[in-house]
Amino acid sequence: MLITDWARRALPAMLDDLRAVVEQETHSYDKAMLVRGLRELRARAVGHLGTPDDEILHEGGGHGDVLELYYRGTAPGTVLMLGHYDTVWPTGTLAGWPFAVLEGKATGPGVFDMKTGLVQSIWALRGLRELGLPHPGVRFLFNGDEEIGSPASREHIEAASEDVLATLVFEASLDGALKTARKGVGLFNVTVTGVEAHAGLDPYAGASAVHALAEIVTTLAAAGSRERGTTVNVGLISGGTGRNVTAGRATCGVDVRVTDPAEMGRIDDVFAALRASDPRVKVSATGEWNRPPMVRNPASQRLFKELQKVAAGFGWLVDEAAVGGASDGNFVSALGRPVLDGLGAVGDGAHARHEHVVIEHIPERTALTMGLITALA
Repeated sequence: MLITDWARRALPAMLDDLRAVVEQETHSYDKAMLVRGLRELRARAVGHLGTPDDEILHEGGGHGDVLELYYRGTAPGTVLMLGHYDTVWPTGTLAGWPFAVLEGKATGPGVFDMKTGLVQSIWALRGLRELGLPHPGVRFLFNGDEEIGSPASREHIEAASEDVLATLVFEASLDGALKTARKGVGLFNVTVTGVEAHAGLDPYAGASAVHALAEIVTTLAAAGSRERGTTVNVGLISGGTGRNVTAGRATCGVDVRVTDPAEMGRIDDVFAALRASDPRVKVSATGEWNRPPMVRNPASQRLFKELQKVAAGFGWLVDEAAVGGASDGNFVSALGRPVLDGLGAVGDGAHARHEHVVIEHIPERTALTMGLITALA
């Protein structure tokens, strides 16, 4: 078909772009590198699509900036193309793990999560324009803080997704399946304050914060519910000053994932009710819900059915999946707006050293995006 043939011919140039974007490291906590990475990404977009009809740069403060590029369409409405350019990989990782193409796979830090998706989104619009296919206006939003919870970009994502025909998120797929449901994420910290004492000379004078925290960890772990799709993970623990000191302070960091929005209230109540059995020990909990769950709202379900029709026209079958990880699509879904996530790469290894993408699927995913956008025209 016309679209798929075009996408396959474009693959070598797409891989050139992918190399350039991956070789520009963009760790979430390295502001200087994030600035350079966004500059590279903008250059790729403008090089393929020309000067945008509208451009907005939102300062991210200490986090990555947010860039919006808008290109007019040939049909009414707008589609939002959403993707983050920051990665979990510290600056310098590339030196020991360079971008490489081998045995049908491309590898390198951030190639799967989610720089291939960024490249695909830009080339999808280029393809629509080169083939003269009708399409709505397209607004790209590139943010550099997704891996740390999108503290600077959330408000801009929510604003940009208002009144659009669809928000398309170019996070990686799950073996080709789109991610139509994601868990919400809560990040919490618990601080326990006890009474210090000499563990040998005066063992009963103190009240151990570490012992109390052990009780609390058990309580938190029990708050998870497989049936409700809720997980509670105490991933960090610290406390005490010595083996022979009754600990005066201890802390833990907790990651909570929920499928059902109602579970957010229940978990809030669990944290609010945390107490130690020793009344001398004080317990405090802080934190917040970083992202609400992405649920299959009616608008997104209709959009997914439209995508399935497009895929069927290419002779492909596209499945959907629910996953435990969150993305910026969660924000859009929680507002009841149409969103599809996982339009990016097919591969594996997000946040791991075996991160890679399967090259033969890059043209297919690009063509699928093109087909959906023109179908929305």
